[in-house]
Amino acid sequence: MKTYDAFVIGAGPAGLTTAYSLAKADRSVYVIEQDPTYVGGISRTVNYKGFLFDIGGHRFFSKSKEVVDLWDEILPDDFIDRPRLSRIFYKGKFYAYPLKAFEALRNLGLLESIACVASFGIAQLFPIKNPKTFHQWVRNQFGERLFRIFFKTYTEKVWGMGCDEISADWAAQRIKGLSLAGAVLDGVRRSLGLGRAKGPGAKSLIESFRYPRRGPGMMWEAAAEKFRALGGTLAMGRTLDGLSFDEVRAIWTITVTSGDGARETFCARDVVSSAPIQDLMGRLTPKPLSLFQSRALKYRDFLTVVLIGRPQDELPDNWIYIHDPSVKVGRVQNFRSWSPDMIPDGVSTCLGLEYFCFEGDGLWTASDDELVALAKAEIAKIGLMKTADVYDACVVRQKKAYPVYDETYSDNVDVIRREIGLRYPGLHLVGRNGMHKYNNQDHAMMTGMLTAQNIIAGATVYDTWQVNEDAEYGEAGDSGAHEALKSERLVPKRAAA
Repeated sequence: MKTYDAFVIGAGPAGLTTAYSLAKADRSVYVIEQDPTYVGGISRTVNYKGFLFDIGGHRFFSKSKEVVDLWDEILPDDFIDRPRLSRIFYKGKFYAYPLKAFEALRNLGLLESIACVASFGIAQLFPIKNPKTFHQWVRNQFGERLFRIFFKTYTEKVWGMGCDEISADWAAQRIKGLSLAGAVLDGVRRSLGLGRAKGPGAKSLIESFRYPRRGPGMMWEAAAEKFRALGGTLAMGRTLDGLSFDEVRAIWTITVTSGDGARETFCARDVVSSAPIQDLMGRLTPKPLSLFQSRALKYRDFLTVVLIGRPQDELPDNWIYIHDPSVKVGRVQNFRSWSPDMIPDGVSTCLGLEYFCFEGDGLWTASDDELVALAKAEIAKIGLMKTADVYDACVVRQKKAYPVYDETYSDNVDVIRREIGLRYPGLHLVGRNGMHKYNNQDHAMMTGMLTAQNIIAGATVYDTWQVNEDAEYGEAGDSGAHEALKSERLVPKRAAA
């Protein structure tokens, strides 16, 4: 039986980046992907009767020159520059996001605006020391009143839990660098038509991004093709059954099941996993001591109801955040605004209503017909499309879309990391679910690139767990193409210590 240099579990951004980087270095690599059709994981692009749509929406921007260079290498001729336009829907009104100060004041009203400023002042005078929860962190930054208006409802829709149960790590990672003062100053500039201030800014204020003209899946389909051209093997429709490590030979044995039920066995010197930690640890031999910690990790699942309808008034938004508690939908994607090439006839409206749920709950188990009916009613209530104008629809479900940052997740991951480092040499965790970190696509890719370098070096030269420790890493800037020259370089672990 052939022994591969590396066996990669999952053909998403992290897994394919690792595999492609290793194949370019003449390493033999075998990749399995559970999906029988699509590569890209949550960054895939689904095709329904020629209509193309993302699972969640994926902007392409990064401060990392290495990531931007890799995007351009894999997909040199198919990027388009897109404006970043988003709004918030709250109590029947739309708010530009990022904020436009005068519009927000008008929508909220004078008394509410004064109350928000007073609440912010109280938070600054009497901050909560060492905030532990999302609620406490945001309250310190923006005040209690703005927390309840612009953070609480949407966040609880996404996570299915109260903001006092969510770790402050989540806020620190996703909205670090965005302050009320900065947002107001930026909003005043926007309201006056002056644009954004020069210099680095919080990721939430980014105005533009690059995007493959036929969706992010275009990137990963091209990566898979280039990987195969280098001699790599990618097997679709494969499910991981087990992993066992032979300490004497320092070789991994991997068993998988194909779509037709056949069992396959492989050997490899290194294993790279972008599978959810919970799934991976349950398949390891010898049995992990941290199995309890892996089972305690939680995930939020996700489904998109795509409504296709007759042409509407032009909607400029990429997406709209639905903060209104009267509807269940959390966010609405406008696929034409991502790229006109996503709409095959060039005129139809195609909106994706995103619902956050747990596998097995009422939303997840509802029939497609029930979900479509719900989406039609809610899109009409929001006012973006009339029910009668919808002529087709489909539903896409995504398991384990978001690793949950609850109060115990960090301790559990730390225990798992330590055991893998001590008992399972040659096992590498990469990507969002592989590391239980809410990585963006470029961060996931960076973990794959660094892991490939570690495998090539035969040592842990780079600490992949430091990727995305600073929320601004790979986030700030107008567009990856424009920020690449100012990138943070890859820093070896030994030099960074």
